[in-house]
Amino acid sequence: MIAEAMAEGVKIRDATNLDLPAIMEIERLAFAQPWSLDSFERELSLPFSRLIVASPMARGASPLAGYLCRWLVADECHILNVAVRPGMRRRGIAERMMSDAITEAKAKNAQVVTLEVRRSNLAARRLYRKFAFEERRLRIGYYGSGEDAIVMELKL
Repeated sequence: MIAEAMAEGVKIRDATNLDLPAIMEIERLAFAQPWSLDSFERELSLPFSRLIVASPMARGASPLAGYLCRWLVADECHILNVAVRPGMRRRGIAERMMSDAITEAKAKNAQVVTLEVRRSNLAARRLYRKFAFEERRLRIGYYGSGEDAIVMELKL
């Protein structure tokens, strides 16, 4: 499958401060209400937070293909943010990052992985269902635009 081949062409690694300009670029391209630089700097400093990036291994490729931010608190992993550079979407990159986060959650004995997703984001909802996430409830007006969030949950 092409998506699997492309996803194999990226390295998943922990983000560093040097990655923040590329993360911010992806964030602004992906979201109408992007996180601030301060938000990402804070995530890098929190002991329960992990920010990972998908870095293409090919020479001359974009600096970063995508990123994922998660919290691991007690027995719960919460996915805060997932984004892939627009020109690199639908190549299995988000799936690779989600798989990494879920594998880590299992290894650290988490019982559940949760996330919120825009009701209108059908592509993301399909991705999460591939991992057996279930739609549990709505958070009415959760996003700044007034759009509802669907809370999704994966029991481990």
